[in-house]
Amino acid sequence: MSVLTKKQKKTLYRILGVLAVFIVLLILDHTGAFSKVPPVLVFFIYFIPYLVIGYDVLVKAYKNIRNGQVFDENFLMMIATLAAFGLGLFGEGEYNEALAVMLFYQIGELFQGYAVGKSRRSITEMMSIAPEYANLVLEDGSISEEDPEDVHPGDRIVVRPGEKIPLDGVVLEGESFLDTAALTGEAVHRRAVPGDAVISGCINRDRVLTIEVTREYEDSTVAKILELVENASSRKAKLENFITRFARVYTPVVTIGAVLLAVLLPLLFKVSWADGIRRACNFLIVSCPCALVISVPLGFFGGIGAASKLGIMVKGSNYLEAASRLKLMVMDKTGTLTRGEFKVNRISPEGISEEALLETAAYAESLSTHPIAASIQEAYEGTLVPGRITEITEISGYGIKALLDGKELLFGSRKLLTENGIAVPETASHGTTVYAALDGQYRGHIAISDSLKEGAKEAVKALKENGIEKTVMLSGDHEKAAVETAREAGVDEVIAELLPEDKVFEVEKLMKDLKDKEKLGFMGDGINDAPVLVRADVGFAMGSLGSDAAIEAADIVLMDDDLRKVPKLLKIAKKTMAIVRTNVAFALLVKIGILVLSAFGLAGMWAAVFADVGVAVLCILNSMRALRVKGL
Repeated sequence: MSVLTKKQKKTLYRILGVLAVFIVLLILDHTGAFSKVPPVLVFFIYFIPYLVIGYDVLVKAYKNIRNGQVFDENFLMMIATLAAFGLGLFGEGEYNEALAVMLFYQIGELFQGYAVGKSRRSITEMMSIAPEYANLVLEDGSISEEDPEDVHPGDRIVVRPGEKIPLDGVVLEGESFLDTAALTGEAVHRRAVPGDAVISGCINRDRVLTIEVTREYEDSTVAKILELVENASSRKAKLENFITRFARVYTPVVTIGAVLLAVLLPLLFKVSWADGIRRACNFLIVSCPCALVISVPLGFFGGIGAASKLGIMVKGSNYLEAASRLKLMVMDKTGTLTRGEFKVNRISPEGISEEALLETAAYAESLSTHPIAASIQEAYEGTLVPGRITEITEISGYGIKALLDGKELLFGSRKLLTENGIAVPETASHGTTVYAALDGQYRGHIAISDSLKEGAKEAVKALKENGIEKTVMLSGDHEKAAVETAREAGVDEVIAELLPEDKVFEVEKLMKDLKDKEKLGFMGDGINDAPVLVRADVGFAMGSLGSDAAIEAADIVLMDDDLRKVPKLLKIAKKTMAIVRTNVAFALLVKIGILVLSAFGLAGMWAAVFADVGVAVLCILNSMRALRVKGL
């Protein structure tokens, strides 16, 4: 990717050409070479390079004035420099200062364009994950190159080495390694074998894969990521919105101030009209809000870019700003802190055999897709006979109620059985325990355990090292299992045995305890987490294994489900906000200082140029630091 665009290269050539001419003119001026040259000719000698370097600024100012958008930096530059040329024509000023203002303004604009391009690069590289075509396998076995939007679920596609996977699907044939760096930020390639689910945007590295498409292109991972990137800039931080509103008021105010300065100084303080106009010109140049208007969004953009390099998608600068203020982190248990890969570790029957209890459980969970149900079905090696189980009703948050061979079957939480008048003995199993009752009789329980995700413990510890004062885990599991998981992960507080709708209520209670400007974050991955993700100040979703609903509802998406990246995001957010606040404070202090000095005639046009272009360049350089954060 080229460092500069064609337009920027043309501007660079103009700058270099005019800069060379400017240096020559400065030498001639200081050696007295222009003393015998007619003033009008000297005017044109300076005005021609001024037009070469500044014609686009003049054109923009004219178009904006014609469209009713008078007060912007182009207008300020045009008025200040043309007024300075006017003073020079009447022997009351120096042309080299007027030319220098436009020249250095363009240097600042070029630098700004380069900085924005560099900050955007890590984000816009995400756009390259968009597939250009899909190799569709036709009925006769031939392959046709089609637009991914014309391929549908159930179709088979072929992905050759070096090609992008165009749509989400399941591998039917072939084994290969996939490069997921553009999505997850991870350099390690992932192996794909038949039966594995693969997501669009990855690059196939080794061998040919035949994939069955499972989603339309518009619902695919790559389409959702591109939508996140495209919409990120529309969600601005409060500080960013404030600066935008501030500039709209600030620019016309300082323009009126400059006019008053030019008029009132000669009338009230016996200052010459030329000196009053000169001070007003300096005032206009200093007041140009470039440093604020550009460096603030550029700082946020750099932070979002740094996050995207790590495989973290931030949906807007407002969420980055909120993340910098997080003090309380709430997290779901299953699939977020834990792997969500349940295994049956103990079968405790009551009055029946272990095999009979497991068979009963397998029938109860025969229509469920919940991870616990999957673990029971995996553990049961027998064959289920259709028709034995009927009238299956899933009671959300409690379990299953059905008829097995005409007898009432209850299978799920302790509360499900006790509320139906069945006594359940105390159990002390690690993990999740599900209970069974058949025909009104307690028939035992099955213990199912889930293990912590790799890095979960380190992530919780790192959260506390990066400003999180308290961590809370929400879970629908019974309290013993939830407390054991929380203890293992290092989480401070546990709220267990929650129904899906209870989670929002608990989060709202926790939010009431926060101090002013403190924020609450929530990490989740399931469909039932979507309402909580929306309610939290900042919602973090697991992007690789998480549900579509969770990804849609979240504000920040971890593309590879690595919890250790959340503390890294917090570090990026804090650094970004520090940079942005520094830019605002520095720009305002310098500008106000030189504005006052200009009003009293103590600062010339060169100081004004520094207050505008110099401050803007320094703020832009500072903003670019957001792209790199040490220790990530």
